[in-house]
Amino acid sequence: MDTEAVTREAMEFDIVIVGAGPAGLSAAIRLKQLAAEKGGNINVVVVEKGSEVGAHILSGAVLDPSGLDRLLPDWRNMGSPIDTPVASESFKVLGASGSLPLPVFAMPPMVKNHGCYIVSMGNVCRWLAEQAEELGVEIYPGMAASQLLYRDDGSVRGVVVGEMGIGSDGEKKGGYEPGMELVGKYVLIGEGVRGSLAKQLIAKFNLDADSEPQKFGIGLKELWEIEPEKSRPGHVQHTFGWPLKNDIGGGSFCYHYNDNTIALGFVVHLNYKNPYLNPYGEFQKFKTHPDITKLLEGGKRIAYGARAITEGGYQSVPKLAFPGGALIGCAAGFVNLPRIKGNHNAMLTGMMAAEAAFAAVGEGREGDELTAYGDAYDASGVKAELKKARNAKPLWSRFGTLIGGIAFAGFDLWTNTIIPGFSIFGTLGHGKTDAQATEPAENHAPLDYPRPDGKITFDRLTNVAFSATNHEEDQPAHLKLKDPSIPIDVNLPVYAEPAQRYCPAGVYEVVIEDGGADPKFQINAQNCVHCKTCDIKDPSQNITWATPEGGGGPNYPNM
Repeated sequence: MDTEAVTREAMEFDIVIVGAGPAGLSAAIRLKQLAAEKGGNINVVVVEKGSEVGAHILSGAVLDPSGLDRLLPDWRNMGSPIDTPVASESFKVLGASGSLPLPVFAMPPMVKNHGCYIVSMGNVCRWLAEQAEELGVEIYPGMAASQLLYRDDGSVRGVVVGEMGIGSDGEKKGGYEPGMELVGKYVLIGEGVRGSLAKQLIAKFNLDADSEPQKFGIGLKELWEIEPEKSRPGHVQHTFGWPLKNDIGGGSFCYHYNDNTIALGFVVHLNYKNPYLNPYGEFQKFKTHPDITKLLEGGKRIAYGARAITEGGYQSVPKLAFPGGALIGCAAGFVNLPRIKGNHNAMLTGMMAAEAAFAAVGEGREGDELTAYGDAYDASGVKAELKKARNAKPLWSRFGTLIGGIAFAGFDLWTNTIIPGFSIFGTLGHGKTDAQATEPAENHAPLDYPRPDGKITFDRLTNVAFSATNHEEDQPAHLKLKDPSIPIDVNLPVYAEPAQRYCPAGVYEVVIEDGGADPKFQINAQNCVHCKTCDIKDPSQNITWATPEGGGGPNYPNM
């Protein structure tokens, strides 16, 4: 690789924000609001690796508007794309051929959706970006933040963005662009789940020393246009059970928009044991259930995507501030798993960090630790909400989704409703990481999945085409193996190389030629939808997800 020193131009800002998701955009808007309130000015830049704001946003989503109410109290009169209030909801337990509805009135108040809205978070973020730009925020889409910059004292001072034109051989091509250094007094990291910079910062500053291991799920989602007579605008349906077995956490969601489209999704918790399990296959199998097939028949799938979800909650939130910046939103992990919601908490934590950073800049500080942000979180409704839900995930992991776990979790949520913060279980730990939960293949039997029919169920590569994923082919692989020998020498004989199955985009293959001799591990990086599952679930922790050239990846329209 070319080792010649790279000279880059630098741009200086007060605050640099990585990621134009709900957390990053809320932080940017709040910073400009504070400047306007105080009669001053603050220079804010947001960088986004997607080709446009919203291109990499994938969420269910039913939005709790509490974060937006605080950020932009008049949002209902500002032309927002939030126009489908929840009108009805249902919970079902699925069996192989039938379903059992659960009484909504008996559900803990926390998990109900009254007062929430069915949204496309991609479109919400596009709209938030418009509000930010009107306030003077600079937003640079298609600019991947690929490298952290540090001051001499070790504090974070900025990021490198926009480096392009390096070939797959590591050499600079003719159109090489060195990128720029964006330098700030503070850097807010809002990359989302398992971001590459956040992962480095958590390790460098030992931010997770006092927290439980983070837990994750993978969420797979399709948008469908259904027959008008089947549309129920504002309806929210959640299920658990079939096709997942009791010891595999997860479930489905189906949200009806007001234009004959639905968001149909399936979540599999990544602490499953059987390396033969295929989350994508479970999603497609789920759609063969009579209740779901009946809804989809006569309709058409119009988009597909997948994304990892933080599930550790209260116990797994790391220290939020580090010298020179802070983690916001899903970079830290504020999803309330029983509610299947985190966007409101992402917005609220983005605002908390913004307020701490604004005060620090106003005092003439830079590069230190924003302890006020951590203090604000400790006193916030975000932490209180996560504390109430803290034992749901551990109880499901211990007792299963159907037998025991769901009943214990429901009881615990009701207890926390009556006596906020109290639980007879105390605070349960998560124990193993999701990678460590994977067991050797010899302990399990292979699983069969139905052949796609091309109407209701689809193969992975066909669905990836509906994510509009694209990467510049002649660039270094953004999926990096620490040791290239491990997939074939370790993961294949011990775990039947689960990367072939846990990836929802068919990125990883074991290619066997010459009658079965000399298998090879192949990475089809062009297919990657940036879900980060490989970085999380690989049992050898041998795969590192890094940012490709800016603009690469999925181009989600309305996810």
